[in-house]
Amino acid sequence: MSRMIAELQAQPELGLLHVESWGGRASIMVQYWRSFEHLHAYAQARDAEHLPAWAEFNRKIGMSGDVGIWHETYLVRAGEYEAIYGNMPEFGLAKAAGYVAADGSKTSASGRLGRTDGRETPVAADIKHVQ
Repeated sequence: MSRMIAELQAQPELGLLHVESWGGRASIMVQYWRSFEHLHAYAQARDAEHLPAWAEFNRKIGMSGDVGIWHETYLVRAGEYEAIYGNMPEFGLAKAAGYVAADGSKTSASGRLGRTDGRETPVAADIKHVQ
């Protein structure tokens, strides 16, 4: 996997926007791609790291049950997602697609998604702290 990620990071034209990884008993990796077409082209490219590694994995492990793979792909149109980060550095989607401050017309979810002018009261403004 590390060779594939290094290859993708060295060649941004292949379409990988950002990757986050976590390890432990289970390894988890989240990747953000420019498009499904970029992802599919890389996965099928005979001259790239992925296809030979996948063939070797299947030759050695295949369906033995020794290693599980969880793979999900979501197609999301530009401007039809939001991610809120409070007191965090750029991470995940913000790292892949760019950060926009949640102020002005962007203080509400509808405003951030461009569905309203953002003048409605944000949910956080309605929450009262009770002791």
